[in-house]
Amino acid sequence: MHVIITGGAGFIGSNLAEKMLTMGYTVTIVDNFEPFYPKHIKLQNIAAFYKHPNLYFKEIDILNVADLYTQLTHTYDAIIHLAAKAGVRASIQNPVGFQEINVKGTQNLLEFAKFKQINQFIFASSSSVYGINDKFPWCEEDAVLHPISPYASTKVSCELLGHVYSHLYRIRFIALRFFTVYGPKQRPDLAIHAFSKKIIQQQPIQLFGNGSTERDYTYVSDIVDGILASLHYQKSWYEVINLGNCHTVSLSTMLATLENTLCQKAIVEYLPEQPGDVPKTFANIQKAQQLLNYQPKVAFEEGIQLFKNWLLQTTTA
Repeated sequence: MHVIITGGAGFIGSNLAEKMLTMGYTVTIVDNFEPFYPKHIKLQNIAAFYKHPNLYFKEIDILNVADLYTQLTHTYDAIIHLAAKAGVRASIQNPVGFQEINVKGTQNLLEFAKFKQINQFIFASSSSVYGINDKFPWCEEDAVLHPISPYASTKVSCELLGHVYSHLYRIRFIALRFFTVYGPKQRPDLAIHAFSKKIIQQQPIQLFGNGSTERDYTYVSDIVDGILASLHYQKSWYEVINLGNCHTVSLSTMLATLENTLCQKAIVEYLPEQPGDVPKTFANIQKAQQLLNYQPKVAFEEGIQLFKNWLLQTTTA
């Protein structure tokens, strides 16, 4: 199979691309190095396999329709669409930019899939679509009519767009709702990465709220396994599927785990809760288990140890 991975130089995309290349796939990475975080970090993400004979790299902005059609000229079997502007708080500051890249960019890729007759489209959705929902764990059948951030609203919009293209053009659209992914190559702005660096450097951590918020942290290799399983799913034309760990960890417990793993205490500054943040995320993964044979393997404490090992290697390299 020849698969396009948009956002393939990012956190999840680079982990996915590396695994797929070892499995014999041909991979085309599409990434525009959007300056949300430094380009050199993304280049480090793909450095180990950049010269692999089955890898093609295309520096393309998914809003640039002409480049999509003129540079992506092979025959492709699937698109795994991970590229997006990410972050709940950042989306509140720039809602128009998030709408343009996330929704219009996704529609551009769906149009490209229609033109190229690519009938397998995997979309990276988000647990944020559930908004504030007190019925735990969250299930795919739960209503997602009330997102509380522009970022979440773009992901809901893209899921609906996928349904339209699936219905009209027989593009199999699988929206995978990721739950708080962490692990090697994690974006430097995300909590586990940012907190770890500040603990090591003995810099203050800004902690929003009282530490009681909970997240369903999911290790990146488990997410990669779920994506790979969805790539071969054929039983229906449209599905929305949670990919989580089915286990919640409080913010205070996450911080304590980092302190224990790094053998250093954190300096904490407590700040008010931020608008757009939800108090808890918790995935029901029964559908993923049934349709994809998905089973998360990495417990939180083990994942933090693996992340620490990667972080110290990259820091000392």
